[in-house]
Amino acid sequence: MLLLRFLLHLLIFIGALAAAATVVLSILLMLRFPPLLLAVVLACWMLNRLLRLLCPRPGNPC
Repeated sequence: MLLLRFLLHLLIFIGALAAAATVVLSILLMLRFPPLLLAVVLACWMLNRLLRLLCPRPGNPC
């Protein structure tokens, strides 16, 4: 049981490291290629507008 718990924690740790590395790599790529940064900013803006359109009231949990 102890070995299983250790392996589970090890896999969770490796997954967290992989996620952090992906975020850092994405940020570096966006800073290296400005059109990619522009595309991400535009996509976030469009998502914000769409969510605001679908959920007009602040108290409405969509």
